[in-house]
Amino acid sequence: MEPTGARALSDPPVIYIISDSLGDSAATMAVAAASQFSEGACVIERLPKAGSLDQMTAFVEAHLEEAQGRGRGEMVLFHTIADVALRTQLEDYLADKPIAAADLIGPAIETIAEATGRRPKGEPGLIRKTDKEYFNRVGALEFAVDHDDGRNTEQLGQADIVLIGVSRSSKTPLAIYLATNGYRVANVPLAAGTEPPPQLFEIDPRRIFGLTSSPALLSEIRYRRLGDARGVAGAYADPVHVQTDLDEARQLMRRLGCIVVRTDNRAIEETAQEILRYYDLTYPSHGVPLSQYHRGTRTGGLPAVPYRNRRE
Repeated sequence: MEPTGARALSDPPVIYIISDSLGDSAATMAVAAASQFSEGACVIERLPKAGSLDQMTAFVEAHLEEAQGRGRGEMVLFHTIADVALRTQLEDYLADKPIAAADLIGPAIETIAEATGRRPKGEPGLIRKTDKEYFNRVGALEFAVDHDDGRNTEQLGQADIVLIGVSRSSKTPLAIYLATNGYRVANVPLAAGTEPPPQLFEIDPRRIFGLTSSPALLSEIRYRRLGDARGVAGAYADPVHVQTDLDEARQLMRRLGCIVVRTDNRAIEETAQEILRYYDLTYPSHGVPLSQYHRGTRTGGLPAVPYRNRRE
């Protein structure tokens, strides 16, 4: 049951964040938590790069009176302080204040420490260090852009994942999302009456994922996409044309022997997770994309071009 009275004001709640890094993790959690309430939104005030108790107390004191003046009761504060000593100082300070505080990182660190017997580093911002993984993600994003919508198909063999599907089947947003996780992704559009690039038949079908959707939804999306051009390109969104596109694409997917994934009425993240589940079953890399290994040196690695006969 939702609270009533002063706390049920229509204005979105204000959530204060203190972090010894940038506070992005806490901000994401704040938005996720706020979405569970009727307002569905929140205002975030943050203190990033907190390095001393004086900084943190000054931030709290500056906003405490303001927060209470809104008539919402306690001030809501999320904090992510990696340094144990600094986190302890903050918690001691908050103990007798009219503040509803949530430590978003301390319990998680302690849980891992207890389970593994390892000692945490206590250094802020480690997740953001420009290490090898960071540059791999940048490279993957560049690869996805360079191999979007059928470009540079002669390099399909360099991709971890190849997405194929008709127009408006979510190929590009999926490719970009997967690239942000470090996977080198190419996407190839399929259209009725158009031959696919021959390179598709030369790579491991376990790295190819065919995207499909319902004809009605695709027709609607294409119709909206056309805008003012509906009068001259209406066939693009015609349900019969869309069905033909899907039928021919499905025939090609069967020839390739690739996995088919539905994208209709699903979030990009949900579809991506299904693709990665299949990918990781074939290449169990513990979340590391195949392109980050020397090709051909891993068990279950890339085969040496044995798939040409799939065009027959």
